[in-house]
Amino acid sequence: MKRLSCEPRPEWRRKVESVGMLYHTMDDEIYWDESACYCFTRSEIDTIDLATAELHALCLEAVQVVINRDLFSLLRIPPAAAQMVIDSWERDEPSLYGRFDLSWDGSGSPKLLEYNADTPTSLLEASVVQWFWLRDTRPGEDQFNSIHEKLISFWQRWPYPLRDTVHFTCAAGSLEDLGNVEYLRDTAVQGGFDTRRLFVEEIGWDSGRRKFVDLDEEPIRTLFKLYPWEWLVREAFGPFLPVAGMRIIEPAWKMVLSNKGILPLLWELFPGHPNLLPAAFAGQGLGGDHVRKPLFSREGENVTIHRGGNVIGTPGSYGEEGYVLQRYAPLPSFDGNYPVIGSWVIDHEPAGIGIREDRSEITTNGSRFIPHFFMEG
Repeated sequence: MKRLSCEPRPEWRRKVESVGMLYHTMDDEIYWDESACYCFTRSEIDTIDLATAELHALCLEAVQVVINRDLFSLLRIPPAAAQMVIDSWERDEPSLYGRFDLSWDGSGSPKLLEYNADTPTSLLEASVVQWFWLRDTRPGEDQFNSIHEKLISFWQRWPYPLRDTVHFTCAAGSLEDLGNVEYLRDTAVQGGFDTRRLFVEEIGWDSGRRKFVDLDEEPIRTLFKLYPWEWLVREAFGPFLPVAGMRIIEPAWKMVLSNKGILPLLWELFPGHPNLLPAAFAGQGLGGDHVRKPLFSREGENVTIHRGGNVIGTPGSYGEEGYVLQRYAPLPSFDGNYPVIGSWVIDHEPAGIGIREDRSEITTNGSRFIPHFFMEG
């Protein structure tokens, strides 16, 4: 695993915008950064692939344990939502995607930092944006990236006899969220679905029909939401979710895995696993250098690193529900750049990686996205 300096493509902004990435610059700072790239060997890619498949299998086992042992209160999942988790798991409702964030420098075993199982972003850039970068700059090399093909395949292999219109939603106001939603909507169209897009704020409730509806008063039968489950169930209309007859992607059982509480549960179930770090719920104790993370946290908010008596952290609005502690695992440093490998799972299969890096060890919403490639050997 190496970090290489690169010359950005001429008119790179126009090129990434042409495939839907309008958020390449955030707050006047470059987000899509092709002034550098990461180079892997084939064997290193195989290691990431195998670790991703292994972690996904462990997580599926953990969901069943949470249900069997009724551990929902430990994860601060309210009873009504817990029943939705159980029902969706027993119905084997399909999962479209998720992203494991890994710490790895190319040696030893990749370590799980967290699992973005419900509303992961950076999908568009990990899929088509960095693929076209590869074709333009290194046409003779390869990339760990079958994301686009696997997304389309998911829609083509839809497990239900009816292929209802799929509504795609996110909160208004985020260009990044909208870009990811529009990309996923395009894959559904390519997979043979009729689609509609609306914002969460535009979803209505028809009390007579007991259905969620769109702006045309049409019932929403299948909904893809780039909107966290823990927010959704606490909305005013949250109590109507179990009775609306609406299929939701990601399914309700992903509430278990999108919660940072899955980290100590995984460590309890599989202690010493090479892809896991020791973890505990706050108050249970975890000696030595560690990272404190809220049960519900996004974009690196309210994360603190406790190392050698020093503390660094990020502000935010999370933490009310509690925290977990995870053994500190130093990120690799390439000239002061700290990369996190985001390894994607599409339809239960490893599908590729995207790399975010920062000058800090805490990855935030503004951390740069750096493309990658690999060489045989």
